[in-house]
Amino acid sequence: MQIQISGQHIQVTPALRERVEQQIGRFERLFDNITGLDVVLSVDKAEHKAGGTLHCSGTRLHAEGHARLQDGTISDRMYAAIDEMVTKLADQLKKHKEKLKDHHNAEGREARAAVE
Repeated sequence: MQIQISGQHIQVTPALRERVEQQIGRFERLFDNITGLDVVLSVDKAEHKAGGTLHCSGTRLHAEGHARLQDGTISDRMYAAIDEMVTKLADQLKKHKEKLKDHHNAEGREARAAVE
């Protein structure tokens, strides 16, 4: 999987890069056909944001995580935004995988085909 991490008004430190790479290990367990991930970390006045676009076979999933000034200490706001973004992307990936799954009973179809 190709990972691209960039920052707007923030320097992407090795610790932030490691946090993103550590969190996205969840995606590889959920779905096999992931081709890439683009992450944009940004800082506004009182808000840290993490936006991610997950490229899968047949679709792109996008989610954003926000952490505001009152949500916690200053040092862990970006980590909270990354965690929120990863959680949202994981939920979307589970839903996408569920849509691709065939929910019909294969045994019932085979039995009906044999009778006809």
